[in-house]
Amino acid sequence: MSVLTRDEAQTRARLLDVQRYTIALDLTTGEDTFDSSTVIQFTARAAGDTFVELKPATLRTVTLDGAPLDPAALDGNRLALTGLTPGAHELRVDAAMRYSRTGEGMHRFTDPTDGETYVYTQLFMEDVQRVFAAFDQPDLKAVFELTVTAPDRWTVLGNGIAERTGPEHGGTEQSGKGQGGKAQGGAGHWSLAPTPRISTYLVAVAAGPWHSIRTEHAGLPFGIHCRRSLAPHLDTDADEIFEVTRACYDRYHEKFEEPYPFDSYDQAFVPEFNAGAMENPGLVTFRDEFVYRSAVTDNERQTRAMVIAHEMAHMWFGDLVTLTWWDDIWLNESFAEYMGYQTLTEATRFTDTWVDFGIWRKGWGYDADQRPSTHPVAPDPAAVPDTASALLNFDGISYAKGASALRQLVAWLGEKDFLAGINTHFARHKFGNATLADFIDSLAHATDRDVHAWAEQWLRTTGVDTLTPRVTDHATRWTLDVDRDGSRPHRLTVGTYDTAPDDGAHPARLVARDRLELDLPLTEPLTLPGRRPALVLLNDGDYTYAKVRLDAPSWDTALRALSGIPEPLTRTVLWNAARDMVRDGELAPTAYLDAARTHLPHETDVALAEGVLAFAAAQITDRYLTAGQRPAALATLTALCRDLIRRTEDGNHPGLRLTAVRHFIDAATQPDPLQDWLDSGSVPGGPELDPELRWRVLTRLAVLGAVDTATIDAELARDPSATGQEGAAHCRAALPDPEAKARAWARLFETDELSNYLFTATAKGFWQPEQADLVREYVPRFYPEAVALADRRGPAIADAAGRYAFPAYAVDEEALRLGRNCLDGTEMIPSLRRKLVDQIDDLARALRVRTG
Repeated sequence: MSVLTRDEAQTRARLLDVQRYTIALDLTTGEDTFDSSTVIQFTARAAGDTFVELKPATLRTVTLDGAPLDPAALDGNRLALTGLTPGAHELRVDAAMRYSRTGEGMHRFTDPTDGETYVYTQLFMEDVQRVFAAFDQPDLKAVFELTVTAPDRWTVLGNGIAERTGPEHGGTEQSGKGQGGKAQGGAGHWSLAPTPRISTYLVAVAAGPWHSIRTEHAGLPFGIHCRRSLAPHLDTDADEIFEVTRACYDRYHEKFEEPYPFDSYDQAFVPEFNAGAMENPGLVTFRDEFVYRSAVTDNERQTRAMVIAHEMAHMWFGDLVTLTWWDDIWLNESFAEYMGYQTLTEATRFTDTWVDFGIWRKGWGYDADQRPSTHPVAPDPAAVPDTASALLNFDGISYAKGASALRQLVAWLGEKDFLAGINTHFARHKFGNATLADFIDSLAHATDRDVHAWAEQWLRTTGVDTLTPRVTDHATRWTLDVDRDGSRPHRLTVGTYDTAPDDGAHPARLVARDRLELDLPLTEPLTLPGRRPALVLLNDGDYTYAKVRLDAPSWDTALRALSGIPEPLTRTVLWNAARDMVRDGELAPTAYLDAARTHLPHETDVALAEGVLAFAAAQITDRYLTAGQRPAALATLTALCRDLIRRTEDGNHPGLRLTAVRHFIDAATQPDPLQDWLDSGSVPGGPELDPELRWRVLTRLAVLGAVDTATIDAELARDPSATGQEGAAHCRAALPDPEAKARAWARLFETDELSNYLFTATAKGFWQPEQADLVREYVPRFYPEAVALADRRGPAIADAAGRYAFPAYAVDEEALRLGRNCLDGTEMIPSLRRKLVDQIDDLARALRVRTG
């Protein structure tokens, strides 16, 4: 299949003006394919040749201006349109299209709980071609009008308000968006309101027997939807989801002068979704793990709320104003990321969202920015020559680093001028397309500051600056200078802290002295009165994007008093400094574990506790320490978690307790306590073992060889849901048995039967740090078999194979040699290559950390 190049897109955009798509989908033709008929009305500005894209199972007929074209002329995913004359044209395409099991195009899912089937679209980048014929590029916006034929018990959702026009045997039924009862015939017919001008990748349809809850806000219909087996769980959380949705909607209307540009707002929680969510205008799709069927922490609820806020921000950043080409994806993602966190803080009960951003998202950005695959937030257009290369840039740079850059921009520019600039941008480009240059020009319109220079320094460069303080004590005064490894200017806060009397609750305590606002680089060192503070912390408040270091006295103070610092965001900056020092070989991994052991039992912020424990487990104990060091590290983690469990017995910190229980399970080296919990159905003192915790316990028992397939099958009979199917696949692949490993490997790489989620679950179970010797023979097999799999099954499975099926725990020179040889001598699709480049760089880093 040909990928679209930027040059081809520019040529086609100069030739064509696309006005309207009229699309008819028939979802009643079988389990493997559906029918798709498309009429495209467009104008050629001059005589010329072009092409339309589609990936059909069968292309039946094509006509251009009433004249038939030969379906056999389809070349891969392109059908040539030659000899166009200036003026109006009409293209008609009739085809059968394949359903997807990998989350690309029109995904089809049958719920094992009740046998109900659901389909939904994910048309991002190139996958619209799997559903209907299109001039598939973001700057050829058009009006889309869809009709859908679906089984009679189904509800159809789309970008616009849906009207049920009747069952197969007549009659009409109108409704609010997506609403409708059973039809009397074999099929129901639906008409979706025409959209405003949007890009092809934003068209959305979701169909099935949805459980729906509806309301109105600000005169618009709002709805939330999930599959029926999740109905009780959505009902439980509906008030919270609507409350967040309304609060964000109202806050965005206070920030933005352009009103919400679509006719309704639906949020569908869909199965086996590859992304966190997708910003389809009027119909946002979310992975349905956000419909919680087991206990979650308040931080996980905050994450769901942030995704809601993020996707709603896209209605303006991405949907109303859309990038011209994929080099500017940051105009979509960085803005939605920044606005999501900031707006949630301003408008909802989740007021500490920047702690979560700092401990989770910042690390994602820092890690991505230090790999060979790094790229500028706004790369040069020549660096994004086609859609395949563009797809690789949906990463920690475009999300976390870009949002960090915007937070720094607001700190430097001021929020008033920032909002004035983006409102100018919306007014200039609404329902159109824009570039980085357009955006910077809009900002420049609102301020006297040199935003063009700022953009060059922040958005066109790669890498992470490192900021190191130089503190000198002169008895009655002290001086501060900052060494900067990097070239960006920074506006940041320096926090200074003194020790305070022990309150009995923490190993030591600190109190804030002063907060200094600085612009780096400094023209000369700062001189300040008094003795030097016990702790001097650069980037307190986390307003800039840089790794920070501490001078020796400050680091000693932090190690003694980290949990006694009053603000969680300050503690976040310190924990991130420790994390970065471990990754850079400047702090022993065991020292990080010792700090966690000392301070985490006193932590009160759930996001912070989750982030520190996740790094300690997934990186330090699983990768950065040798097999000989691992048992002691796991003992440290389990002891730490026991302390947190004991501290939360009063029931006042359920999120911390759940976090500690989860990590205790994952780090357990003996099966007895876990088996006791499983047998009793509860952790002593709570919580009860809900489905998520039961599968978590069973997975760890499987790794330890303490369960067999019969036990796993019995648990699956108890929980036959889709999540249960994934849990069972995870457990079976985790068994320390050669036959179990061989079966799992065959399902991953020798057949193509697994859906995207079952593939991921099996891959996660296969490699375990405790089983390195058992699976050593599979390490060299991974590379050729992953390449062949990616070629067969495409980018989504390639991404999953590179992310989850990679032998991450084989941390040795031979594994590194195998990986590098594969990269040097093997052709593979770009999505797999990108994942392997990152994984092999992380492997090399882990080896450096191990060897010191």
